[in-house]
Amino acid sequence: DVLVYTSAPLATAVTIMGTVRLDLFVQSSNEYTDFFGRLCDVDAKGVSRNVCDGLIRLESGSSERQEDGTLRLSLELWPTAYQFKAGHRLRVQISSGAHPRWNRNTGTSELFPTTTTLVPADQTIYHDAERPSAIILPVT
Repeated sequence: DVLVYTSAPLATAVTIMGTVRLDLFVQSSNEYTDFFGRLCDVDAKGVSRNVCDGLIRLESGSSERQEDGTLRLSLELWPTAYQFKAGHRLRVQISSGAHPRWNRNTGTSELFPTTTTLVPADQTIYHDAERPSAIILPVT
């Protein structure tokens, strides 16, 4: 499953240069899980092209919980230099994995090459006033 946010068409060109970051407020039913983010450029015909992406792998105790039980994650996407043309849209995709780009997360602490157990995870991404998940763009 993929959560997708797409902007309105850009009135003017937007140039980014540097590291793109996703600040996410999340909850998961599994301590061993991944969060994957991708920034895309959607042209006037609706064709989506990948610009940059990144993945964060969580393990038991690797992140500190907020007072409300959520985790606040800072997910760095690969650095880029890119110009979104006027009329194009920015798209952010968030998912819990990106196999085969990254090795699948088995949802356990077992070593990847020898694991025999797969445990699913139910994920929640928050985007509200108290938990403002956002993409941070290095606009130049």
